[in-house]
Amino acid sequence: MTMSAAGPSQGAKAPSGGSDPHVVGERGGAIVDLRSDTVTQPTPAMRAAMAAAPLGDDVFGDDPSVNALQEKIAGMLGFEAALFVPTGTQSNLCAILSHCQRGDEYIVGQMQHCYRWEGGGAAVFGSVQPQPIEHEADGTLALAAIEAAIKPDDPHFARSRLLALENTLGGKLLPFAYLQEATALARSRGLATHLDGARLFNAAVGQAAQTGGDARTEARRIASLFDSVSVCFSKGLGAPVGSALCGSKDFIARARRIRKMAGGAMRQAGMLAAAASHALDHHVERLADDHALALRLAQGLAGIDGLQVEAPQTNILFVDLGGPAKVRANDLLAHLAQAGVQATGLYRLRFVTHLDVDVAGVDHAIAAIRGFFRA
Repeated sequence: MTMSAAGPSQGAKAPSGGSDPHVVGERGGAIVDLRSDTVTQPTPAMRAAMAAAPLGDDVFGDDPSVNALQEKIAGMLGFEAALFVPTGTQSNLCAILSHCQRGDEYIVGQMQHCYRWEGGGAAVFGSVQPQPIEHEADGTLALAAIEAAIKPDDPHFARSRLLALENTLGGKLLPFAYLQEATALARSRGLATHLDGARLFNAAVGQAAQTGGDARTEARRIASLFDSVSVCFSKGLGAPVGSALCGSKDFIARARRIRKMAGGAMRQAGMLAAAASHALDHHVERLADDHALALRLAQGLAGIDGLQVEAPQTNILFVDLGGPAKVRANDLLAHLAQAGVQATGLYRLRFVTHLDVDVAGVDHAIAAIRGFFRA
């Protein structure tokens, strides 16, 4: 996709249902928080659902709101069962340790969350070895690289047991045909498959835009290719806490035991589950608004000398500074913070749109960035 230097598209829609308009929009001292879609605040309707949630004790398995959420997400994605956990990191940990035993390994991409950003948990807690592979430019793992990474059944090697993929990856939508081929390859070699679907519904909305289909149908199509899927509720879906791990009944029974060992079993968790359930009912289709705002931001930054803008496919925009501007990344972040715009620069400049960001907020960020390069 080519970014126009003419400025942001005038067709970008305002988000539907942002929870705290004073955080963005009107600029009087407000903050445009583009660090992550994890920073969203519950909407008033979500807070009402949380307050009204019937409660029980989820450790005993009798919290009706948790049980309803688990049934809902499992049914949506076509699985027998699901498990509500506090975080996506714990969801991935439970998945890997349920698929693998000590001395096994999982094949994973270098930039996937369950390898790079989760503290080495599978190795630390489960003695499960990761086998990382470099990504292709589109975020995929080359099929030949996956094939080459699978170890022979020999005492010298860790046992290859699992292929883990992530969709979206850094905002990139992995092609559905690729997912079909990669999971078929894994199955042919006796490997289980896990999808880190922290932003599965962003992927589904993006895929639906390509196919002309329905986002919920596309989410189910993607999930159908995998033995297990984790879904985060506290990113673009806008819930305050929580993730779900989906799989077979036997798989979820193993994961429940690991969740307990990892300290993730909660008591009256129904208030959190009610927020996630509300998000599934009301916040899936509106993710298209976030995608449109990321594109608006990219278009607004096009043509700035020294700024390389990677066209966004969903709600995450990466920007690189090149030439003489390359050493000014920290200065840019400081300038943005002073202007009331928050972003991250851990390894590249990253801007993430979400339901608490609107058109005015994006336009303010564009103006602040352009002002920095004019100074």
